[in-house]
Amino acid sequence: MAACTRGLVATFTAFLLAASFGNATATEQAQQRRAGRDVRQETRQGSRHTKQECRAANQTSNSQCRQDKRHTKQQGRQTARDIKY
Repeated sequence: MAACTRGLVATFTAFLLAASFGNATATEQAQQRRAGRDVRQETRQGSRHTKQECRAANQTSNSQCRQDKRHTKQQGRQTARDIKY
């Protein structure tokens, strides 16, 4: 009877440890995803600002302003990927 109880306690303890580790990993991944989203949101605002400045300065064509915006957004996406992976 005592051996059966020890086996159940050992099994239950192992289960709790595995569940705790899984939750810690999930929490870390959630934080990374959240940080990635924050970076992408800041990048969107920054790229809009970049294009508005470009058009206001009227130094380049609208297509060049679009390319500047795309380049800014791509840099933000890469930063978000670096955070997540």
